[in-house]
Amino acid sequence: MIDDELERELLNNGAAIVGFTEIKENASRDIAGLTRAVSIGVDRKLNENTVSLLVALQKKAAQLLKSKGYRYLCIPPDSDRIQGKFISKLYHVFDHKMAATSAGIGWVGKNGLLISPEYGPRLSLVTVLTNAPLSAGAPIEFSMCGECSLCMDFCPSNAITGREWSRYEPYVELVNRDNCALHKKKSIKMKGKPNCGLCINICPYGRKNAESAHVV
Repeated sequence: MIDDELERELLNNGAAIVGFTEIKENASRDIAGLTRAVSIGVDRKLNENTVSLLVALQKKAAQLLKSKGYRYLCIPPDSDRIQGKFISKLYHVFDHKMAATSAGIGWVGKNGLLISPEYGPRLSLVTVLTNAPLSAGAPIEFSMCGECSLCMDFCPSNAITGREWSRYEPYVELVNRDNCALHKKKSIKMKGKPNCGLCINICPYGRKNAESAHVV
């Protein structure tokens, strides 16, 4: 099956997790007919090497799909978006976390990041749309953060609202972006780093797998 072959190819080349989902055909006229999405996650700190790996995995998926006669469209990583091109028209209608939650990889945590049971909030994501007849995974419907509020309690910018995501209320404000952005600016001036990473490091789902995380 194309599902098994595609998943095996991606896992063998550095992906930590792969999921498949069905997307709405009328999500955009520009992607009409591309009714499946391949959600690919890598377990690494977000840096230049991470982006390179995500792009390489997209190319692997695209090559395999093309060899089987299927159409595809690669949605770039959020940190590597290209403006002024055809693909930039789709950024406002497509979200990597939406594909990952629909594929059953994880849920969106109180910190606004995708959280998977295996990797916590440490996954970086990329997506490939296709018309290949991939078997859709079971979507995750609700947040599994429960009563945990560690990311909110320890957020240095008080940016995390404490509200919870669900597939039925996907756009609830989880993070005050202005507060977070202001803290990032201060962090760059003081430490030369754009992100504090505390909401990633303190998450219990991430900590239980931290010893096996890949750091580059």
